[in-house]
Amino acid sequence: MTVNWEKKGTNDGVLTFEISEEKIKEGMNTAFNKVKGTLSVPGFRKGKVTRQVFNKMYGEASLYEDALNAVLPEQYEAALVEASIEPVAQPKIDVKSMEAGQPWVIEAIVTVKPEVKLGEYKGLTVEKQDREVTDVDVDADLEAKREQQAELVLKAAAAAEGDTVVIDFDGYKDGVAFDGGKGENHSLEIGSNSFIPGFEEQLIGTKANDELDVTVTFPEEYHEEDLKGAGVVFKVTVHEVKAKELPALDDEFAKDVDEDVETLVELKEKTMKKLVEAKNAAADEALEEAAIRQAVDNVTIEEIPGSMIHDEVHRQMDTFLNDMQRQGVSPEMYYQMTGTTEQDLHKQMESDAELRTRTNLVLEAIVEAEAFAPSEEEVEAEIKELAGQYGMEEKAVRAALTPDMLKHDISMKKAIDLITSTSVEK
Repeated sequence: MTVNWEKKGTNDGVLTFEISEEKIKEGMNTAFNKVKGTLSVPGFRKGKVTRQVFNKMYGEASLYEDALNAVLPEQYEAALVEASIEPVAQPKIDVKSMEAGQPWVIEAIVTVKPEVKLGEYKGLTVEKQDREVTDVDVDADLEAKREQQAELVLKAAAAAEGDTVVIDFDGYKDGVAFDGGKGENHSLEIGSNSFIPGFEEQLIGTKANDELDVTVTFPEEYHEEDLKGAGVVFKVTVHEVKAKELPALDDEFAKDVDEDVETLVELKEKTMKKLVEAKNAAADEALEEAAIRQAVDNVTIEEIPGSMIHDEVHRQMDTFLNDMQRQGVSPEMYYQMTGTTEQDLHKQMESDAELRTRTNLVLEAIVEAEAFAPSEEEVEAEIKELAGQYGMEEKAVRAALTPDMLKHDISMKKAIDLITSTSVEK
């Protein structure tokens, strides 16, 4: 195969290659067999017209386009291998010559993966991570559990921060009731900051059956245009005041929280172990992120093709929406629930798409530099891990991911492990 690659820009170039007469013949046969089944020619049963008759009636050149479509994908891939280039986007194909009896000449404008000049990626120094868990942390965790198990009980005393009031409210702007400003028997925890700023504080000191006017100003960024920055008055009636009653911190509480323990001491020990594991996992993740970011900062990449960043945005969108669907939330449901659109999600994923793309390029360059080549045993282990992680059968994983894809993922993990395991915390 005659192939020529000529770089025209940072990441673009022209790939010129020939399709041999032998391959053209294969394509022409494929094209003819495809089209003859649709022809009705006098003297021949449908689909039985001979090549000679067809050429006489329609001309051999009428098969060229279908023949090219049949052989081009394979020939383009072969040309890429011959030229040792790796495209990152669909090429722009231009047919330069399709003369009878001659090889066809094809020109493709190709965007290739950018060159990555690695810097230091082993033995990096990263900030020491906090891994200490104290009794204070355990007490805070147990206190949060007490809050979760708290009961609301009526109180005769005035409402205070943290209490819950049951209220009716009716909002007025310039003396006129506005849409969405009315509620009945609404439970509101004072200090939860779930209402307009300034509203909850004015309920402190109120008691059951109190009536009062609450004056507030809507934020300038409020979603309703008519209420942005507007001063309003809510006429409020307090029906009930309730206080949180927390359970005692004792053995009974411990058994209620965790059926596998019998005493508060056991619960504290179990909580300490859980917090230590979580703190170490968070520290490991932070160390990994810091080390990888440093390795990425140490490389030189002249320019990343826009097509790669675009593909990364859509890859992240697909991953996110697939995760949502596994939780029973379709894309339509997600957009409706969050009040967003596909364009909003696209914009959200754009924010760090370039960094993710740069990171992937660096990891792939490390894989190449270290000549990582996962074994078949590692591939099998990866299949088993993925099957367990996603609750799939192993054969389903094999059907979804090719061996090359699995080897790529394993190699990327090896690169991450190399960066992280050789880094030093100081």
